[in-house]
Amino acid sequence: MLNCREVTRLLSESQERTLGLSERLSLKVHVLICSGCRNFGKQMDALRQITRAYVKGANERQDKPDD
Repeated sequence: MLNCREVTRLLSESQERTLGLSERLSLKVHVLICSGCRNFGKQMDALRQITRAYVKGANERQDKPDD
């Protein structure tokens, strides 16, 4: 079973690459029983969504002509 350090590393890596089947399964099992890692994963998801929304808003502001 993965420890919390390994899980947080995998959660971070999953943002940049596709995890293998055994990595995904081990991650899911650990997150089911560990509230700290579950919260970390939720925070990472929230940060990703916030960042995407910010970039989208910045792009839309750049596309608008000045009055």
